[in-house]
Amino acid sequence: MNTASASVTALPFARIADAVTGARTLEELVRPLLEVLEALTGMESTYLTSIDADAGVQHVLFARNTQTLLVPEQLTVPWSDTLCQRALDEGCTYTDDVPSRWGDSIAAQALGIHTYVSTPVRLEDGSLYGTLCAASARQLPLPDDAQRALHMFSRLIGQQLERERLVDRLQEANAALAASALVDPVTSLPNRRALMIELTRRIAHCQRQHEALVVAFIDLDGFKAINDRHGHEAGDRFLA
Repeated sequence: MNTASASVTALPFARIADAVTGARTLEELVRPLLEVLEALTGMESTYLTSIDADAGVQHVLFARNTQTLLVPEQLTVPWSDTLCQRALDEGCTYTDDVPSRWGDSIAAQALGIHTYVSTPVRLEDGSLYGTLCAASARQLPLPDDAQRALHMFSRLIGQQLERERLVDRLQEANAALAASALVDPVTSLPNRRALMIELTRRIAHCQRQHEALVVAFIDLDGFKAINDRHGHEAGDRFLA
């Protein structure tokens, strides 16, 4: 390999390393990968989609377009009309003659796609999230490295999606724990801890504003008799 070709090869892999190590969000990972995919395939449009099987649609989440073929971001098309579904159903991930093979696709006709390659993006449980694609209005061969890169990129994207989902679940769990720590489980009202936090806040506010704070206390006479006669479960229902 000469020096020029070595530098061209090194550039994409440097971009991959930077994307993987520095990405904090899906977008920060995907955009550099689309740039590398364009360099490896020579195709002017590279894009990541998500699939909503229940709604029967496919969304273009992120796209990179460098020439006349334009695959717009936020494009939504019927899933049944897409090249991606045809590729999955037929096990054909690449063709350089879309008009002959899948000429019935309205979306492909409208976009002017002639060469197309894709790979599914799956989550850890094997479910289909979307597709990673490259397309061209020209007839282009597919380099050997491009297919391997597609598979590697799809795995990286799947791992990023799992990380983001894990973070979301942890944040939801932490929020639920924080909320439950301040709520009485029987009545779903603020508990003693919540009361003390709120009183501290309001007292400080009143001191700063030179205002008075009024606190009312309510007691239930004879409540213990309900527990003694009917049991604590009935007492909890009555209290709630």
